[in-house]
Amino acid sequence: MSNTIENYGVKDIKTLEGIEAIRLRPGMYIGSVGPAGVQHITLEIISNSVDEYLNGHCTLCQIYVDEKGVITVQDNGRGVPFGKAEDGSETLVNVYTKLHTGAKFDSDGKTGYNTSGGMNGVGAKATNALSEYFHVESCRGGKIAIAKFKKGELESYKEAKFSENSHGTKVVFLPDKTIFKEGITLDKDALKKQIQELAYLSPGMVFKFKYGNDPEEEITSRNGIKDYINDLNAKKNTLTSVFYTETIEDRVGVKIAMQYNDTYTDTYRLYTNSIPNSAGTHLTGFRTALTSTINEYAREKKLLKEKDANITGEELKEGLVLVLSFIMPDPVFSGQTKDVLSSSEARTAVQRLTAKEIKVWLDANPKDAKAIVDKALLARAAREKAKKAKETVRKVDNKRRVLLPDVLSDANSKDRHLCEVFLVEGKSAAGTTIEARDRNTQAVFQLRGKILNVLKTDLHKALQNKEIDGMINAFGLEVKDGKVVVDESKLRYGKFIITADADVDGSHIRILFLTFIWKFAPELIEKGYIYAAVPPLYKATMGTKIQYIKDDAALEDFRKKTSKKFDLGRMKGLGEMDYEELAETVMSEETRTLKQITMEDMNAASKVFIELMGESVTGRKKFIEENAWRANIDV
Repeated sequence: MSNTIENYGVKDIKTLEGIEAIRLRPGMYIGSVGPAGVQHITLEIISNSVDEYLNGHCTLCQIYVDEKGVITVQDNGRGVPFGKAEDGSETLVNVYTKLHTGAKFDSDGKTGYNTSGGMNGVGAKATNALSEYFHVESCRGGKIAIAKFKKGELESYKEAKFSENSHGTKVVFLPDKTIFKEGITLDKDALKKQIQELAYLSPGMVFKFKYGNDPEEEITSRNGIKDYINDLNAKKNTLTSVFYTETIEDRVGVKIAMQYNDTYTDTYRLYTNSIPNSAGTHLTGFRTALTSTINEYAREKKLLKEKDANITGEELKEGLVLVLSFIMPDPVFSGQTKDVLSSSEARTAVQRLTAKEIKVWLDANPKDAKAIVDKALLARAAREKAKKAKETVRKVDNKRRVLLPDVLSDANSKDRHLCEVFLVEGKSAAGTTIEARDRNTQAVFQLRGKILNVLKTDLHKALQNKEIDGMINAFGLEVKDGKVVVDESKLRYGKFIITADADVDGSHIRILFLTFIWKFAPELIEKGYIYAAVPPLYKATMGTKIQYIKDDAALEDFRKKTSKKFDLGRMKGLGEMDYEELAETVMSEETRTLKQITMEDMNAASKVFIELMGESVTGRKKFIEENAWRANIDV
């Protein structure tokens, strides 16, 4: 053995200083080194401007992204303090290089910050460390300080006199391509969405946003999260007015906007000191307050009978749209990405500050209160129906599983995460797909016609549809307590691939399937399991050589680059391809194109599905024709 005691010693023990540690293990600090990571380090800088707003010192933040990917963030806050620190070092340099350096550790509110999104002194350092270059200018007290860094290391620093009336911070940086190997291009729409969210959370603050050569946009909100709720519920049928409360005690505060609609899904937007969260103790506190207060009201007003069980938090989720903005001096998160708030005091504080306000609103709005109770009881009834339906199904489970091979040609591998299932409509297309597949890792599920449009259908009715019931069982999904449960350890495939023709009918099939997944098992989309196959539109033949061309743009590019003569043919539908064509263009991992279906913006997705699967046939057809092949990731 080479790794003996003798060759493992003191020389092998290394201490990594702040910037070096971040560059060596960036994922520990920003969660991803893909496109999400570039967005994360950008938002870290923007959040510093929002922190200035939260503390009453900033009204304007300008965000510019140029054609080369250089990002500029400038605000009119107080500016970052500069000058010599006690040890003789430069304070401004320390703020952007030394971990756990900043003004946000002061939890007594007497200096620096009462509240902030980042209290651990890491965020801006991570942006600096992971940038090709990083320049910061701080203007305050009639002076300006300018520090320039390269890959986190200081290159120059200077101070000079400046206009007495000028104050604020300007940061210019270029993300490092050696760190972000997938590219440094910011997704304009995703960034704009997050800036809009920050505007909702910072009413009155003005964000100016310019991306490339596009005109500058001004993003602001007068009514804060009440505007946010109205946006989230646009194109939905609402059942209640908007509940809004804003309460603060001892520098701990909560803003909540809540409204119910007639859908079967819930929508949460959670924030701590303007930092978005996916879950946390603040949500737990709100749910507890809502559930207890609704039950108290329902009992008092005889909306629940004595024999009726209390309404559960799960039953109150359907149709709930919630925006919760929580502020506190020293938030504790599950990690540097701040995805989950774990501060135990947040649960108690939100519950205490919210419960009374909900009670007052219920008493003042009895129609809204009844609508919420009725919605919850309908959810209970639907779950009970679905549970009974599933129990009935289980009684004939063995019979159904005998029939499954008629629609499911399964993969042989026992490692289910390596397997993928192709959803194919029609016997002809399914037959060819079965012949073209790799039997070890590829399964084929035949859809016998278009599946049920489940947008306005409860789970009980959906389970009566053979296609849907068959998919639930074939995929490894479960139905528990009237809900479809996604347990990743029990999923039978690592990819679910929608395979349909590139026409309106094929697009409709995709949308029907996605509507089913979005409504009953959205986790499959959120966790990256759902894909759409993209068969080529053209086939170019040059003697014995064949090249497949995916679309008109690719065809134009092919014509420009190819000097040889070729025969061009338009590809047939999947059902008309021979198995060799299908194997090469759809089944082979080396030559195929898949589009991963994502839901980064659940709000936008819900609007789209309502438009597509609602009652407007004209709007639906137009959208399908224009957007059938849009997705976020090519694989």
